[in-house]
Amino acid sequence: MPGTVLMDRFLDATKGAPEHPSLRKALDLWCGPASKALDLGCGAGRDSLALLRAGWEVVALDQSVDALDALCVQADSSMAGTLTTLCQPFEDNTPLPAVDLANASFALPFCKPEAFTDCWARITECLNKGGLFAGHFFGPRDSWAAKDHTTIHSHEQLLRQFESWALLELNEFEFDGKTAIGRSKHWHLFEVIARRS
Repeated sequence: MPGTVLMDRFLDATKGAPEHPSLRKALDLWCGPASKALDLGCGAGRDSLALLRAGWEVVALDQSVDALDALCVQADSSMAGTLTTLCQPFEDNTPLPAVDLANASFALPFCKPEAFTDCWARITECLNKGGLFAGHFFGPRDSWAAKDHTTIHSHEQLLRQFESWALLELNEFEFDGKTAIGRSKHWHLFEVIARRS
């Protein structure tokens, strides 16, 4: 049960936290009215809730029933947007709903490497032309880069991955810090905001 305990600690630590800065930047760059968004690996819902407050129709996806339950408990009818939840892993090849914003904060590195290409193709296909992607990728010097189940990207790989997109921001960060549950970790990550061409 260690994974369950870690998930419970993660959900407790992130419940009620503000949205990630990458999502805030994407919302600031969005020129149209609130539309439909996909929050991949939504966790306790910090980004989904911000989207709901901003009036977006949100499809929140996570493989953890507990994460989706934590999100639903926090979402209430006073929020301007509507919420749909999907309980499935990234590796599930079910088509994703068409959206104008795909958000993946600290989520896609946990897609199994052998499934990432298909997962990314489905994300690209679900995003309407002119839609925005906001998310994070782990770099090769990240503490978790050696884990077999973690998908890692170099700067060059990300440039190739987004070569047919309008790349609005590609920011690289490397520092010693903590995880959401307070464990020490060396972070090497990329923050990406891009518009589908």
